[in-house]
Order: sequence, then C-alpha cells, then structure tokens
Amino acid sequence: MGKTKRVTKRPFDVAEALEKLRAATAGLPKAALFELAAEGHTSVFEQLVACVISIRTYDEVTLPAARRLFTAAPTPADVGALSEAEIDALIRPCTFHEPKAKTIRDIARQTVAEHGGTLPCDPAVLLGFRGVGPKCSNLALGIACNLPLIGVDVHVHRVTNRWGLVRERTPEKTMAALQEELPRENWVEINALLVPFGKHVCTGTRPKCSTCPLLDMCQQVGVTAHR
Repeated sequence: MGKTKRVTKRPFDVAEALEKLRAATAGLPKAALFELAAEGHTSVFEQLVACVISIRTYDEVTLPAARRLFTAAPTPADVGALSEAEIDALIRPCTFHEPKAKTIRDIARQTVAEHGGTLPCDPAVLLGFRGVGPKCSNLALGIACNLPLIGVDVHVHRVTNRWGLVRERTPEKTMAALQEELPRENWVEINALLVPFGKHVCTGTRPKCSTCPLLDMCQQVGVTAHR
C-alpha cells in the first residue's frame, strides 16, 4: 500500500480520459443495466425496474434478481399481475426488497393502466413514479431511448470528484456539473465506463493508482492511501 504524494498533474483531458477508460474497462464485466440491455432487456420499463432493484445493491445481486423477475414476468402486465409477495420472493436478495417489490408492482400497474403497457421516453413520466429519482430515470432513458442524460451513481460521483473534474458534494450536483464538462454524446457512456472502472480500479478505498491509466491527470482528491 502506498501513500499519496502530491505532485503537479497535467490538465484533465476529457477526450483522452474517455479513450483510456474504454481500453481499461474493455475486459471488465459490464454495469448491470448495460449487461441487461445486451441480453435484450432494452425497454424503458425493464431498465427502470432493473434500476430500482439495483439501488444500494451490488451488480452481482442485481443481475440475477432482475433476470428472475423478467423470466417469471416478461411484460408490465405480467409483473402487475404478481402479488407483492411474489415479486419480493423473486428479488429477495437485493437490499430493501420489500419496499422495492411494492414500487415495482405499482410501476407495472401504472404502465399498463396509464401508458398502454409501454413507458414513453419521457423523464417527467418516470420521475412521477414513487421511488424513482434522477439516477434511475436518466439511466433507463439513456439506455432504452438513447437520450443524452447522465446517470450519476456512487461510482460516477466518486471517480469524477476524485479526478478533480468536478467538485460537488452530492450526486445530483455532480450530474449538473458533468453536463458542463462532458460532450453530450458521452453522457450515457460515462456510467457504462465508470461503474466497472470504479469497482475494479478506482475503488472506494485503496484505489489502484499505481496501475491507473489516468494517474498523471487525476488530482486524487481525498485519496490518502492507494495500491
């Protein structure tokens, strides 16, 4: 374990950083929602429900839970026909599974009753569901609809602030700040890159700075020890 030495860093180059991130994460497991999309779960409903499951839950738990639910109930009508207890049993390993089961059932039933079974590519609609915040709305719409929206989770928030690219205290403020720093065409991609990068390289504690391809321009904000 090494201690962080403060040295002069070169200015952060976003375009170069993105190229290096693509290379660094090419062999790593995809973030859960992007993996589900690659498997064919590309609807707004599926992406939104998967994101609800993922809240405060590791991808390794989120993925099988979402797969179980979508296998048992492939459509919003099918999900809405399940009881809360049945949904809870399918997603049980995830954190806060009981309230999430109610949220998922409510979203499914509203999707059928108010939107004919297909959620539109509309942030206002998604944010109108109880239990859905900007992160899940943006991720679902970014992945399912290719809308230029930034999904800021714990990894995106931590890593971009550690770089010194933004300096914000909350994910919501980080999201707004990143809109000023990132080209719109990379707004969806940044989550796909920084989730695996944050899990395997720029970790919450003892990040792997010695092998990080962005070390010479990362300000290492808040890093006191690293590998």
